[in-house]
Amino acid sequence: MRVHLGSDHAGLELKDHLMNWLVDAGHEVVDHGPFVYDALDDYPVFCLRAAEAVAAERAEGLDSLGVVIGGSGNGEQMAANKVKGVRCALAWSEETAALAKEHNDANVVSVGGRMHSVEDMTRFVEVFLATPFSGDERHVRRIGQLADYEVTGDLPPLPESALQGPGA
Repeated sequence: MRVHLGSDHAGLELKDHLMNWLVDAGHEVVDHGPFVYDALDDYPVFCLRAAEAVAAERAEGLDSLGVVIGGSGNGEQMAANKVKGVRCALAWSEETAALAKEHNDANVVSVGGRMHSVEDMTRFVEVFLATPFSGDERHVRRIGQLADYEVTGDLPPLPESALQGPGA
């Protein structure tokens, strides 16, 4: 599988570790940077490129995934989610990494390089890459609502129960 990586200075060490780990695990890795430590670098520069590559390859039918890394992973997740077709989840445990794929069919995962040990974050990425999407109808429906909104900007219709209000 092709895996795209992007980070900022706070995620550089983990990105380099993951790149070697992923290659050893048989994955093809594309490193979108940074390539040197610069405490003033900007995560959108690198994370948007990683996310764009994932979206483009998935649009071509490839099974590419992405990993974005920063100090907390929050900004990197936000950047990746600005790319049309990307569903990026912040993983802070094995369970959140698995659910990102099982329920949300996430195609990019974000991890915080300053939040956990290298071993834990490697495990989160491993679980994310290995977990399949469940394909359950409710998850497919919800992902479809997000995809439709991304294209049209139209909000999904409210369910009948929400239109009745409290005590109705």
